[in-house]
Amino acid sequence: MFHLLYTSSVSACFELDNTAPYYAPEKYALTLNGEPLREGDTNVFSLFGLTPESEYTLRLALPGGEAEELAFRTAPETCALDVRDFGAVGDGERDDTAAIQAAIHFLPAGGRLVFPEGTYLTAPLALKSHITLELRSGAVLLGAPDKSRYGVLPGELRDLVTGESVHFGAFEGCAVPMYQALVCAQYAEDITVVGPGTVDGNGSGFWTGYREDPVARPRLFFFNRCRDITVHGVYGCNSPSWQFHPYFTDNISFYDVSVSAPKDSPNTDAIDPESCGGVNIIGCRLSVGDDCIAIKSGKIELGMKYRKSADRHTIRNCLMVHGHGAVTLGSESAAGVRKLTVEQCLFRDTDRGLRIKTRRGRGRYCDITNVVFDNIRMDGVLTPVVINMWYNCCDPDRESEYVWSRQALPVDERTPHLGTFVFKNLRCTRAQVAACYIDGLPEMPLDRVAFENVSVSFDENARPGIPAMKSFAQEHCRLGLYLDNVREVSLKNVRLEGVEGERLIALHCGRIAAEDF
Repeated sequence: MFHLLYTSSVSACFELDNTAPYYAPEKYALTLNGEPLREGDTNVFSLFGLTPESEYTLRLALPGGEAEELAFRTAPETCALDVRDFGAVGDGERDDTAAIQAAIHFLPAGGRLVFPEGTYLTAPLALKSHITLELRSGAVLLGAPDKSRYGVLPGELRDLVTGESVHFGAFEGCAVPMYQALVCAQYAEDITVVGPGTVDGNGSGFWTGYREDPVARPRLFFFNRCRDITVHGVYGCNSPSWQFHPYFTDNISFYDVSVSAPKDSPNTDAIDPESCGGVNIIGCRLSVGDDCIAIKSGKIELGMKYRKSADRHTIRNCLMVHGHGAVTLGSESAAGVRKLTVEQCLFRDTDRGLRIKTRRGRGRYCDITNVVFDNIRMDGVLTPVVINMWYNCCDPDRESEYVWSRQALPVDERTPHLGTFVFKNLRCTRAQVAACYIDGLPEMPLDRVAFENVSVSFDENARPGIPAMKSFAQEHCRLGLYLDNVREVSLKNVRLEGVEGERLIALHCGRIAAEDF
């Protein structure tokens, strides 16, 4: 009926065993060690405020009487310390930066730093290995609004002896100077950040005039070249730019995390793993001003230099609301994206469901393949599936003829490749612009796209819109399946309702196999 996903020293996360996207089929009652706890209605749920290295028995009961018990044990720790004992005040007015940073610095390995209820005003903080931060209910880490409080980190420096590059991070795929993130870890391991408290970037002051600033805006969380990182139950909001940005980081998990920012806030993506391996995003609720999840691997310089692909990502039982894309790949994808599974998720009122965006110039190591979307429910998503190899944003040459030319250009080291994409068990209601919009390169068509058990119905009051960001883009409304430059297409049990015009437009495509379409 349910299983354990994760335990820290003071928290635990669980997942129901069913096929319903995000929400449980029916409410359930939880009992912990014989004491009634609460009701739940989501497939992923958490317990906080537990005691380290202790045994617990959790009972989950359904309204019909069916019940199951699960025993678990919380993790050990070396100590637990209160941040106020280092001088933090938590009144939202006095600056707690020095006190918090001192507490982090002197916290013993395996220790937990506790933030009780209060608002802790702080400039950027640097984490270290083998620690846990616990933000208890009512605790808020509040970012300082003054830009001068954010130190500037270089993208890369040269080693004084060897001359080799030492890499400190990037923004939008390039190693550029950037303001330090509010919570940052570099070259660290074994870090846990656990809720249910809040990290508020307080970043609205960064949302205007940022294009004139040569320094990239800070993120809420930034993990550079780290490993074994867990973020559990935290609420992140109002970052100056991307909220959670793991970068060249392996084995990182986000469990039962909530992220929000105003719908019109610029570039406030929720979770953007870049050149990471072994990423879990499970049971999260994301509503932001840009992409909810954007999986990246750099632009061509970093992609060809390090060749660190985005690999082995699992996204499950998540709710994504608003945002330009629910799950986006790219556009910075020069080292490739491989083995992505998105399942049992609910997308509401996003511009797109799956959004792949790349372009000429991402390079020959930009190999995006083995992407599977399974058991996804979309409601009010303007265009459920978009795969666009003509993306024209975020680059100085974005409007150049090289990017937009419809002629088949020579295949060279700048040419990206898109492989296999499978969409099955998708139910999409109240779409507006298109059911699917796939536009490949004439010199490098997509290898294969498969749709199985897919239904898309359009809103009766649908409005025209642009499905993919590219030069000379045209508006569409209630467009069916549009495919251009795809080598192989498989359609099995695909239902479209409310399409204006032809259900399938296939241009410059190879083999098309249609069964029950």
